Amino acid sequence: MSSDTSTPTSSNGSSTPDAYGATDHDVLEGSVVTVGGGDWDDVVDTARLGEERIVVNMGPQHPSTHGVLRLILEVEGETVTEARAGIGYLHTGIEKNMEVRSWTQGVTFCTRMDYLSPIFNETAYCLGIEKMLGITEQVPERASVLRVLTMELNRIGSHAVALATGGMELGSTTMMTDGFRERDKALEILEEITGLRMNHAFVRPGGVAQDIPPGALDSIREFIPSIRRGIRDLENLSAQNPTLKQRLVGTGYLNLAGCLALGITGPVLRSTGLPNDLRKDEPYCGYEDYDFEVITRTDADNYSRLRIRIDEMYESVRIIEQCMEKLQVLGNGDVMIDDPKIKWPSQLALGGDGLGNSLDHIRKIMGTSMEALIHHFKLVTEGFRVPAGQVYTAVESPRGELGAHLVSDGGTKPYRAHFRDPSFTNLQGVSVMCEGAQVADVVASVAALDPVMGGVDR
Repeated sequence: MSSDTSTPTSSNGSSTPDAYGATDHDVLEGSVVTVGGGDWDDVVDTARLGEERIVVNMGPQHPSTHGVLRLILEVEGETVTEARAGIGYLHTGIEKNMEVRSWTQGVTFCTRMDYLSPIFNETAYCLGIEKMLGITEQVPERASVLRVLTMELNRIGSHAVALATGGMELGSTTMMTDGFRERDKALEILEEITGLRMNHAFVRPGGVAQDIPPGALDSIREFIPSIRRGIRDLENLSAQNPTLKQRLVGTGYLNLAGCLALGITGPVLRSTGLPNDLRKDEPYCGYEDYDFEVITRTDADNYSRLRIRIDEMYESVRIIEQCMEKLQVLGNGDVMIDDPKIKWPSQLALGGDGLGNSLDHIRKIMGTSMEALIHHFKLVTEGFRVPAGQVYTAVESPRGELGAHLVSDGGTKPYRAHFRDPSFTNLQGVSVMCEGAQVADVVASVAALDPVMGGVDR
């Protein structure tokens, strides 16, 4: 925007019109706006405001955006006037790929969506398959207990990463190192149970892939007091840290009406005081038999979400202890439905190196009968058929309601698989939480949302 007051004058000092008929008096009445395209109404509105606004791209390379989230911020000084999220940098096409794989093979795809809580992806997907097959009540109780055990281990690991990365982004390096230390403890137990630290493909339609190996229960007993101390360390580092409280208390405010309007769930919704938790509201995998509290707070700010995640980790430890008791009472037993059309001919088990199938498993398949070998081959390569229909099942993941909408045409592959990932839905809150706040508060708000972009860009 520029003003031009160099209009020619006559010899007696009076203004003379220029080539466009404008005089000095005309120019001094207003401004001459020079534009190079665009909508004229927008140009005029900007000229009237007399404000200087700048559009800033935050990410996707910015540490606070986890490498794959782009935030488009319109700022006026240090104040954010508009915030939008640009997604799609980690697109994997997982849901489309699942349409050309068997129902069981789909587990290895969906486990990679929210890669910080893969067990929850697998469970939501398998619960849907079991519902369409009509075998929900036939899943062995031992398998359900193992599902709960691994999910709660996974919840602790996921929340630990949320605290670690959030602390790092707010300047607390110790939070980052301690948080990843606690997460690693959970991953070591998950590796001992499933054979893998991440992307486990442990939960299968009809049960779980294999029983808990010898020695794993002893490892979990050692894990429980250690992780309790670790959670307490994280609490002491963050809950009363004056620097973190200054950045978190009162920032990223999003009330109950806003959460309900946007469909936001998880710790963000519970920070408004609403005790919404699918483990209590719509129990699955036997959660109705476990004693635990739904953690809520009422301030609806970033600090409340931090405290909720810490307290939820303590509750997860309580549930894990109850799982241990249940496993001892149940003793050894099946962890897969006893249906030859779905169950593989032999129970899977980890080999001595922690990978692959055990020799006993291979001997059972290869040495029982030719018919068993053929049946195993058909189940592995072609898979079982699921009756035509559609279903929606949901679980309470560390970030909120994770749902699986599955459609079957009666074949051995999903006709359609679509997931309601809470990270995708919760990202809508970025604009509401950040607009009118400072640029520094954007970092705190994104950290409090705890989005995992694998689930967003699936």
